[in-house]
Amino acid sequence: MEINWQEMLFQFIGGLGIFLFSIKYMGDGLQKAAGDRLRNILDRFTTNPFMGVLVGIIVTVLIQSSSGTTVITVGLVSAGFMTLRQAIGVIMGANIGTTVTAFIIGFDVGEAALPIMALGAFLIFFVKKNHIQNIGEVIFGFGGLFLGMELMSGGMKPLRELPAFLDLTISMSDHSILGVVVGTVFTLIVQSSSATVGILQGLYAENILNLDAALPVLFGDNIGTTITAVLASIGASIAARRAAATHVLFNIVGSVIFIIILGPFTMYVEWLSAVLGLEPKMQIAFAHGTFNVTNTIIQFPLIGFWAYLVTKFIPGEEVTIEFKPKHLDPHFIQTAPSIAIGQAKEEVLRMGAFSVQGLQETFEYLKTKNKKNAETGYQLEDAINNLDHKITDYLVKISAESISNADSTRHIMLMETVRDIERVGDHFENIIELIDYQQVNRLKLTDDAMEDLTEMFTLTIETVKKALESLDMNSQELAREVAEQEDLIDKMERKFRKKHILRLNEGKCSPQAGIVFVDIVSNLERVGDHAVNIAEAVLGKRA
Repeated sequence: MEINWQEMLFQFIGGLGIFLFSIKYMGDGLQKAAGDRLRNILDRFTTNPFMGVLVGIIVTVLIQSSSGTTVITVGLVSAGFMTLRQAIGVIMGANIGTTVTAFIIGFDVGEAALPIMALGAFLIFFVKKNHIQNIGEVIFGFGGLFLGMELMSGGMKPLRELPAFLDLTISMSDHSILGVVVGTVFTLIVQSSSATVGILQGLYAENILNLDAALPVLFGDNIGTTITAVLASIGASIAARRAAATHVLFNIVGSVIFIIILGPFTMYVEWLSAVLGLEPKMQIAFAHGTFNVTNTIIQFPLIGFWAYLVTKFIPGEEVTIEFKPKHLDPHFIQTAPSIAIGQAKEEVLRMGAFSVQGLQETFEYLKTKNKKNAETGYQLEDAINNLDHKITDYLVKISAESISNADSTRHIMLMETVRDIERVGDHFENIIELIDYQQVNRLKLTDDAMEDLTEMFTLTIETVKKALESLDMNSQELAREVAEQEDLIDKMERKFRKKHILRLNEGKCSPQAGIVFVDIVSNLERVGDHAVNIAEAVLGKRA
């Protein structure tokens, strides 16, 4: 039989493309349908490694990507929301969650793929409600999975007639390490273990591979999927590199264990298939699920050891932004509300320090265009938003208690200051987005414009620092200095706008670059306004 290589290749590649698109589309739809609260789920419920495993499973089922869950987890570790031990639990759970795709594929509904996609498309295009459209995306992606699988399976059928491929499968049956290598390399190329496990299910269903050859490839698929986390961690924080290293270790150790017990494991899969009457694709799905669940059970007691090992293997002090409040002790609210207000003030000052750091990172990003400064700035803005909610909730609870007039004044001042600091965070985030826009559109600010921005940034940062110092020390003298400096910022803004118009008229500056300049100046002026609001609260001038 002569093989039409072009038809086979095109059918396989096209099927793979549809499969990968469908996984992502279904995952996006599930994520939107469930609400974009994944980080909150990870933050709130990963109190210990066991809860981390459960949350890892749930989030991965929602987004249909173990790599996506790992990337979110790495971000939370870097942000100080989660310890490395908790993160390892989430990564283990993500490995279990990703097996759901294999079970979905195990149901042979290929003939219904097109009607399922048609239903999804109808919901997306003809129903106006967002949540129904999200469900439509899930259904469309679900159907696409089966269409992609049908095309890939059809494309792979001729391989049964190819002597070279038959020789390779015999070699993989005899040498399990070769199967692991093949699975690893293929997943490294495709960068989706769900796709490569799906391809393996197709090969096994078409009797192109036997079980002895398929299982080692399955183990290799699990090793290969760690490449996404490894690539994401290159040049990233120490926490990111440690989490990625744990992901690799977890899957390699699991594969080594299962290669050692390959004979008994193969017999277990055959026995389970006979007892449950499983179709070939479902046999691979159960093998995949058993591998990841058993691997997690075996290695769960080793979480502390893995955390210790990767910390030794990747040394260094991790600089993290502690998102969580440090001073808001709920016990003081009812027993000593005056002390609770003092605690809230300490947290407000900490939030203020984040705002100063955020402005400094933004200024550095403007000067150097180093993406790390932008990333840190965005993290700091997230931290400010988180503390805003936590401090406000704490202060609201204090307001329900009986407090003195003096404490009531302090309470109101802190409530107002929290709002001003949160707005400072919004403004430096706006500036980071403006610099991003400048980068994407390759807009160049003139040397004069950069000098003006440097002068205004320096004064604004100094003014915010001084406003926070006046709050900390309850210094009216410093508060008055802030008011004077804010006047200078206002004058600066008017002066720099006039200079900008002159540069535009002389053709020294492009209109688009000019918009970036004016918007940055405007945001800095508003930061100055919020600094003076804090100072006026100290002076007792605010209404």
